Amino acid sequence: MSASASSGPVITLLPRRPGVGRLGKAIQVRSNYVEIQQLPNIRITHYDVTVTPDVPPPVNRKVFDQFITTFKVSDLANSRPVYDGRKNLFSPKEFPFESRTFEITLTSDIQQHSKRPPPKFTLKVKKVATINLEELHLFLQGKSAQTNNCLTAIMALDVLIHHAPAMLYATIGRSFYTPAGKQPLAGPLDAWRGYYQSVRPAAGKMMINVDVSATAFFQSGNLVEMVAKILNLKTPDDLRRSTSPLNWKKVEKLIKGLRITVTHRERSSRSFKIFGITDKAASDTRFTSRLDKDDPQSKEVEMDIVTYFKDTYNMVLKFPMLPCIVVGKFVILPLEVCTVIQGQRYMKKLDERQTADMITFTCQPPNARANNIKDGLRILNFEGNEFLKDFGMKVSSEMICIKARVLAAPTVVYSSSTRESSFVPRDGAWNLRDKKVFQGATLGSWGVVVFASERDAPAPQINGFIRQLVDTCTATGMVIVNKNPPIAYMSPQGNIENSLKQIWIQAGNAVKSQPQLLVCVLPNTGVPLYAEIKRVTDTILGVSSQCIQIKHTRTPKIQYCANVCLKLNVKLGGTNQHLGSTMMPFITSRPTIILGGDVSHPQPGDTQRPSIASVVGSMDRFAARYAATVRVQTARTEAIADLGDMAVELLKSFFHSTGQKPERILFYRDGVSEGQFADVLKSEVAALKSACRRLDANYNPPLTFVIVQKRHHTRFFPNRREEGDKLGNCLPGTVIDTEIVHPFEHDFYLQSHGGLLGTSRPAHYYVLHDDNKFEADQIQELTYRLCHLFARCTRTVSVVPPAYYAHIVAARARFHSRGDRFSDTVSSESGASETSSYQTIKPELMKVMWFM
Repeated sequence: MSASASSGPVITLLPRRPGVGRLGKAIQVRSNYVEIQQLPNIRITHYDVTVTPDVPPPVNRKVFDQFITTFKVSDLANSRPVYDGRKNLFSPKEFPFESRTFEITLTSDIQQHSKRPPPKFTLKVKKVATINLEELHLFLQGKSAQTNNCLTAIMALDVLIHHAPAMLYATIGRSFYTPAGKQPLAGPLDAWRGYYQSVRPAAGKMMINVDVSATAFFQSGNLVEMVAKILNLKTPDDLRRSTSPLNWKKVEKLIKGLRITVTHRERSSRSFKIFGITDKAASDTRFTSRLDKDDPQSKEVEMDIVTYFKDTYNMVLKFPMLPCIVVGKFVILPLEVCTVIQGQRYMKKLDERQTADMITFTCQPPNARANNIKDGLRILNFEGNEFLKDFGMKVSSEMICIKARVLAAPTVVYSSSTRESSFVPRDGAWNLRDKKVFQGATLGSWGVVVFASERDAPAPQINGFIRQLVDTCTATGMVIVNKNPPIAYMSPQGNIENSLKQIWIQAGNAVKSQPQLLVCVLPNTGVPLYAEIKRVTDTILGVSSQCIQIKHTRTPKIQYCANVCLKLNVKLGGTNQHLGSTMMPFITSRPTIILGGDVSHPQPGDTQRPSIASVVGSMDRFAARYAATVRVQTARTEAIADLGDMAVELLKSFFHSTGQKPERILFYRDGVSEGQFADVLKSEVAALKSACRRLDANYNPPLTFVIVQKRHHTRFFPNRREEGDKLGNCLPGTVIDTEIVHPFEHDFYLQSHGGLLGTSRPAHYYVLHDDNKFEADQIQELTYRLCHLFARCTRTVSVVPPAYYAHIVAARARFHSRGDRFSDTVSSESGASETSSYQTIKPELMKVMWFM
């Protein structure tokens, strides 16, 4: 750590930035940040707001708008405050009261033509604090810690920039969405483009991160049309003609909770919420009604919905055979008089077709994304924002231009017996032509199981594929002793565990030795069969498995077989590639273990299934081979609960594998947000230190703990075309550690991969603990070089491999639960039984990269 970084007051418990990096070719890039050129120089007053009755934020905002319209001049010192839609109000002027309750009547055009009285609300406003921005200025200049006052000031600025768009557009979190340029997804959904914005502290200044986002909304319009789309019918008329029974349960599940308006009443703009669907058709649904609604003494008669609409509204229903929707205790409506209101977000998981459509919609090349961000800046119109003017804040309307560096690629090494055994990759990619893996595994005992009939996958086809796979593996440096493994056909609907046990026994008997590998040919891409194969092979048989789709066996391609070979080699204990001996002195000069950790959580809303923690550790002096360990823990717990035991396991494995104790530890931790830094730092660094002491009271190797973040909205665009790749993305090795990073803590952005589609996302690395006293260049270069060692492809990857492997392991361990619980749509009945249903990986696999 540099002397200047360590001097001065203690303003953070995290490592200070040890200067900035110097290595690499200097370039300029644009980033999707705009600078706050002038922060408010006033005292901002923070108020707590309580709206009664409790309603969602969009209604709160309408109540707030009415409140300002009614009371701004008379009671609020003519102030123009901003509101977050929930509890927080920030005002550029102090109100002439500490606490006060206001009665609000929510009037609108709708009420003018309605017999219903307008809704009334109570809005209580109470002063919380006065925010002085002086502390924020000191923090940005690196002279003060990030105090609670700083955090509240940043929150106030965040609410300030979000207030105007939130009053005009559909708002979700930090993004607002507009229907302009929307595109249909499969079924009843549209993809809307949105614009994300967030106030971020940076080196010496505040920035606003602006990005494009997208989410799914229900299509607005006639409800009958929506129902036809839900049921995959071409037109609403098909609802009349459909011979097979329609799945109304599916329809009800999807439309429940939607808000609609009706078309049969003149001037009525009242909205209704859908509670369900009737069991009977409109023509069969009968109820009693008075002949004269205005006369309580009028005779009651029984009639059906069709007759009622003809008599009351002179309207002939076109779809009397369809059920009605329930919108109140005594209110039902025919589908065809209902119009779905625009701007209702779809909250469930998208299906495969919808996901593919959404990817097509969001996958934009860098230039298109940059132009869309500029469109967002025009819509945001910071210069014309009256709220910003009242607070005295000025914001640039141009994306910032910042210094970046492109680090040089390292020398990648394959087997010395090949013509091009070492080389420097270009643009983050290379191929296996004329190369053999550094250390080829030997495959003697294996079997093939085809989960299909011989008609769908004829024996000659499967034999031809196996021949090509064996030839490719041999050419790539593996030793295949048995070139004719036993092949069995099994039903994909049968007992998968028994099927795999049978072929495992056949494979062992064929060469009288323990099977090393089962190749499974699958009929489709469905999760259930794949998940069951992995559960059985990982936790019951203790054998590596490789799944292949039938379509790849029809005309075997060498490129595909080579990709499979890379996976097979490491699953059997081989090493695919490593870096030149001088490329990573931190790792090669002294025994060093590289760890990666991640926690995989169940889907939002799933309160039963547990979280899964995984840690991987390097097992050789090249950081090329890894072992993995897994634990099941309480759902939604971000810290790795059993990290101490997991670390002990991996440290022992490293010693058994290399014959040496690690003298240094470098831990890359995936999946931690900024709000969780303090908790993870406190628990996980202590657990790692404790694990070392458990092995030996005097064993205390220096530890560096780095967070890896992928879920952020920072993007980079090369300033000059020749400084980018073919798609227009920044080149692999682009690193940024100035201007948009933390004012004084040690973080950096690294775009380590070459883009294949759309705009590449850099990884954000944040050093939380550093006994190894890394200089900026050291940690940046080491991290980039490690990205060339991902075992299953000949490309650099977007995040450092140990973190990537830990993520893969945690996702794979989801399949290790007994029963049908691998699908995100299935929930468990008992959290306790769910946790105990997870099975551990067999010890035989622990020495190889079984998870690849």
